[in-house]
Amino acid sequence: MADEEIVVEAGGTQDAVQQGAWAHMGKPSDKTSSRLPSGAAPPHDPMQWPLAAMKVATDAMFWWLDQGNGRKASDDRPPLPWTTPNAVALELTTMRLRDFSRSRIGRPVLICGPYALHSTLLADFAPGHSIIERLQQSGHERIFLTDWRSASADMRFLAIDQYLADLNVAVDEIGAPVDLIGLCQGGWLSLVYAARFPGKVRRLVLAGAPVDASVDSGLVRLVGSAPQAAFEGIVESGGGIVRGAHILRFWSRASDTALVLQRSLSQEAPADRELHERFVRWHDETVDLPGTYYLQVVNWIYRENRIANGTFVALGRTVHPEDVSVPVFLLAGADDEIVPAPQAMATALRLGTPAAQIERAVVPSSHLGLYLGGQTLATAWPRIAGWLQADRAVSVAARL
Repeated sequence: MADEEIVVEAGGTQDAVQQGAWAHMGKPSDKTSSRLPSGAAPPHDPMQWPLAAMKVATDAMFWWLDQGNGRKASDDRPPLPWTTPNAVALELTTMRLRDFSRSRIGRPVLICGPYALHSTLLADFAPGHSIIERLQQSGHERIFLTDWRSASADMRFLAIDQYLADLNVAVDEIGAPVDLIGLCQGGWLSLVYAARFPGKVRRLVLAGAPVDASVDSGLVRLVGSAPQAAFEGIVESGGGIVRGAHILRFWSRASDTALVLQRSLSQEAPADRELHERFVRWHDETVDLPGTYYLQVVNWIYRENRIANGTFVALGRTVHPEDVSVPVFLLAGADDEIVPAPQAMATALRLGTPAAQIERAVVPSSHLGLYLGGQTLATAWPRIAGWLQADRAVSVAARL
């Protein structure tokens, strides 16, 4: 049913699940204010990725730089391993296209990961906490992922168009049309891509994706209340790059990751300790963003609401959400503190897709729980996987 809701038992109340989001984005630290220069204070709103720093004065960012706090403690360690075997199919300026396929036969699924504070490993985080694993278990044999690169100095002027162009190269390499799954910030990028290249997307999944900034959310209010100079100051403080490590320092991480992972964890169990440590390390190893891209997201997506308003120019052409007429699945978290369910669901009203071809699911999950939560992955994602395959089953039956 299009309006059916999935109820997920997350091992606690919905309030408890929401509190688990602190483990994802960090909670304002009691110790932070004592470390900041006079007059600077940590933000009070629990917001994700670099936009969270808008509540602090720009000079605080420069102070952090002056203190030599830019280097990540984990710089010398090898990257966290992927959960599912994969190969790099393409090396592009903005991404590595990762191929998790187990067969050359079947419709391709391309996951467009979020390009935000943390790496796209969140799509394949750990056994029982992997979207890719769940899709494979549901019968999908050809799966790809946009593994976005952390921005280096020579990437500081990259714009949204560069990411759309490389996404298009990836789709052409895989072979259109693809089933496109957009996670969070990767959701609005996927929607814009589907509007720009309608013949190259067969079905579209938007999971916790911000599209319509006219619908109230804490993040929309935060961006709207901050002066443009604050955003520009963050870019300038990083030499044209938005430094994830600097932004992360304004937040402390909750020690309990069980709620965001939607499972019980025991410090006495080695496997549970290892999972917790993996989460902590993933959380602390941030990615950097190009300043040009970052400012475009701030202004075009959140301030000017160009996608919903039909004024977004993608690779030289103005696109409109109603240009998207393919079947769409919208997934939202009832306790999502980044993209509230009303905002995620409002996307349906903007699309050209017939109402009967829009599926909706609202689950009791925080934002990060949509991608990492064991219960959400065990309930909502198999439904998404089945929805992607539904018409294939019909077409096979018709041939028999």
